[in-house]
Amino acid sequence: MRKPLTVLAAAALAAVLVPATASATPGSGVTGTILAQKTIGHTDYTLREITVQPGGYTGWHFHDGTLYAYVKAGTLTHNLADCSIDGIFGTGRAFTEHPDQVHIGRNLGSTPLVLEVLYVLPAGSPLSEDAPDPGCGF
Repeated sequence: MRKPLTVLAAAALAAVLVPATASATPGSGVTGTILAQKTIGHTDYTLREITVQPGGYTGWHFHDGTLYAYVKAGTLTHNLADCSIDGIFGTGRAFTEHPDQVHIGRNLGSTPLVLEVLYVLPAGSPLSEDAPDPGCGF
């Protein structure tokens, strides 16, 4: 009986001493379809089509590698964690997202935003990683 009590006490102590993790900022109105995937060496290549409905957003996040994106339809407003707009990309525009750069993508328009995105990530990495809301108000 003593061992379970020791384990519970250790778990309670760890919960108090370990800093809380930041809350994720989930997206809204976003869907994605993987079109192709391939791993070569230590790199994953994933081609994905992402649709963001009017008023939708990705949530604050970052990537472990580089993304190459093309706006197939609509307009993307792209903000960084310092709340600045680092780009407004309309139909036919391409842009790059750099590793570990916290950002959010928003569709402020009245039509769906459609992106074709090539993820170039270290093998086994998630497509994106949640980041805490930096307090920009959107």
